[in-house]
Amino acid sequence: MTVIGLGPMGRAMAGAYLDAGYAVTVWNRTAGRDGELVARGAESAPSARVAVAANELVVLSLTDYDAVFAVLDAVAPVLKGKAVVNLSSDTPERAREAARRLAGLGAGHLTGGVQVPPSGIGSPGSSTFYSGPVELFQRHRAALEVLTGADYRGDDPGLAQLYYQIQMDLFWTSLVGYLHATAIAEANGITAEQFLPYLSSTAASLPGFQAFYAPRIAAGDHRGDVDRVTMALASIEHVRHTAEASGVDGALPALLADAFRRGAESGNGAASLTTLVGQFRRA
Repeated sequence: MTVIGLGPMGRAMAGAYLDAGYAVTVWNRTAGRDGELVARGAESAPSARVAVAANELVVLSLTDYDAVFAVLDAVAPVLKGKAVVNLSSDTPERAREAARRLAGLGAGHLTGGVQVPPSGIGSPGSSTFYSGPVELFQRHRAALEVLTGADYRGDDPGLAQLYYQIQMDLFWTSLVGYLHATAIAEANGITAEQFLPYLSSTAASLPGFQAFYAPRIAAGDHRGDVDRVTMALASIEHVRHTAEASGVDGALPALLADAFRRGAESGNGAASLTTLVGQFRRA
């Protein structure tokens, strides 16, 4: 087992394999990050080429696919017959490009999208999206499940990154919304701890909304019997005014107001805010 890339995630992965009894070879572009792993029994390779040559299964945990392609260029002569599990983050199309490059070099490629931070590595309750050749996934599934549970999404190598990126879309927008609301709270003397139970109550209500909307979106049913775009526009403008009156940047609610306003101006003011799905696609 080879792990290339020893940031916090890569170190957690190599550590999980050591804990599971695997012989692990590690390499990182910046020297000095493998000391603890070597002390635990990992083999430190002097180069990426030596690291890849050491084992059939190669796990990449790199910042993005620019870093991935730089490594692949450096190790191209020893890639034939290798199984590369690419757990780096980037776009679905770049994952497809990596798969094409590796196929041309005689290697297999599985794309992965890890859904947890480093602290979740080694837990079967955690999960990673995978896509690529199903026979390659099945052959190495036991090793992949040392890291997290494995959620196989299909043969298209771009699918794991697609699922990962749409999860990140929801995660980051939700987290920034929380931080913005907390900034307003603190500007008005409400501490983050005081706000927490009310935040948690609102967050707990979201799965109910999502479960209600999902089948309607799938059916193209955007009737405004529960909510309306014009209602959402009025509400988010009140949020913006409250933020600005509190000395808090109003750019985030203004961005949402712009989306709602465009929906209303396109003739969907009386429809559900789910019409924004189509509006975003057209944009």
